[in-house]
Amino acid sequence: MESEIYQCDVLIIGSGGAGCRAAIEVSKYNLKPIIISKGLSFKSGCTGMAEGGYNAAFAFVDSDDNPDIHYEDTLKGGGFLNDPELARILVDESSKRLVDLENFGALFDRQESGELNQRPFGGQRYRRTCFQGDRTGHEMITALKEEIIKQGIETLDEVMITALILDESGKKVQGAVGVSLKDSRLMIFRAKSTILAAGGAGQIYPVTSNTIQKGGDGFALAWNAGADLIDMEQVQFHPTGMVYPDSRKGVLVTEAVRGEGGLLLDKDENRFMGNYDSRMELATRDVVARAIYNEIMEGRGTENGGVFLDVTHLAPGLIEEKLETMLLQFLDVGVDIRKEPMEVAPTAHHFMGGVKIDKDGKTTLKNLFAAGEVTGGVHGANRLGGNALADTQVFGQRAGESAAKNALKSDDGLNKVFIEREKNRIEGKIKKGDISPQQIKKELQQTMWENVAIIRTEMSLRMALRVINQLESHLQNMDVSGESKFNRDLQNALEVENMIETAKMVITGAVLRQESRGSHYREDFSETRDDWKKSIVLNRNGKIGLIPR
Repeated sequence: MESEIYQCDVLIIGSGGAGCRAAIEVSKYNLKPIIISKGLSFKSGCTGMAEGGYNAAFAFVDSDDNPDIHYEDTLKGGGFLNDPELARILVDESSKRLVDLENFGALFDRQESGELNQRPFGGQRYRRTCFQGDRTGHEMITALKEEIIKQGIETLDEVMITALILDESGKKVQGAVGVSLKDSRLMIFRAKSTILAAGGAGQIYPVTSNTIQKGGDGFALAWNAGADLIDMEQVQFHPTGMVYPDSRKGVLVTEAVRGEGGLLLDKDENRFMGNYDSRMELATRDVVARAIYNEIMEGRGTENGGVFLDVTHLAPGLIEEKLETMLLQFLDVGVDIRKEPMEVAPTAHHFMGGVKIDKDGKTTLKNLFAAGEVTGGVHGANRLGGNALADTQVFGQRAGESAAKNALKSDDGLNKVFIEREKNRIEGKIKKGDISPQQIKKELQQTMWENVAIIRTEMSLRMALRVINQLESHLQNMDVSGESKFNRDLQNALEVENMIETAKMVITGAVLRQESRGSHYREDFSETRDDWKKSIVLNRNGKIGLIPR
């Protein structure tokens, strides 16, 4: 493989909301950041797909709201598994970071008074979710992109990072090794600081709201480098994804639909959320997802395997203004949501667990920082809708500042032995084999959906682990014999290894957590236990720890 070395002060892996905000912060220190994206820059992350909104306790709509109440809602929604310090920082700084976004050019909906408008979201006592119709994330990433261009920050498309470069001690990160997905060229990035902002891993399930790039690369990179990860069992299933047609299965139906007054109905058009929670459709996502799952499993679902989400009682003008994306999304498949209900079912959505960080985005490895969905601790066991977009900006800014300050004083060289070993590992995959990487991916996804999704048991988890261990044994026999420079088989082979690593972390945490908390529901341990109010720490070196919350 041909190779090329890139020099930068701060390497940022991921071009979504967290990665972009980090890069903007780094640029304030007159340093050279580079943003790497596995897909197209600004488009392969999930920020641009986020629809509902951004939580900030401005109290423009409900005057009694404040950051203290936002903090309490965040902890309660997260099953009190959140890192309290990180949650506190989120609620205290989200409003400042939204002002930054407006300074970058983002436009949020306003009231007639000129103040920001705010809508209700699940699990929150007051209307604190700021929004731009139902395309808030798109508005944010557009503004961030413009600021990245304005600052002259370099971005590289279609590069898959395969390993973080470690020094001889194995405790310091010196950059990363990647593969160009355009021509299979090896790319080596020497960096004084590296920021992981690679997002989540929805693609380890066959039904997901995530972009196709989100298979857990960031989790696997951190794991293989020896960083600590926490609460990997906490995977959020958004209650409402499209179910029909099959080509749209899993596509997100924003919580803004319920925030604006959408009702959940069974196949006979009976409103059912009152049987599960007094907050009805605005209960937390874990509660609503399990309620919908239960309705479907007990035979009250629709013909297509979902339930109805109905907004036909709302004014057409409100739907056209505040749910425009949803209106167009369903019109595209022949459903006019002004006149007929949507069909929805849960879809794999957001990872609350991830790389362990401190308040400044520092990981347990020197020179490595992280922000956004790839991190754990901020959201605990269940993320409140609207907190993720705020997370990207609050901790993107903090990780960027911390990485920049580190880069001003740090330069640990480049471990060429490590790079050569990684090059040999990648080249060794390009050979004729008996099984396609894509086949392994599909079997992994189906196993996770059947055994490690909304409802779990020890039996289902151990069954999944057996299947995944068997799939892992086939990795050495993958067919990666494509001869063209654009070797999609190589990309799939590298991705499926990361997906397997991530899936095993999810299962390990789920087996260990013998209770139900937030998004993790064990049918054989259905109670939430006080003695399990602890975060589970995993590390590839065999260390398993518990952090009391």
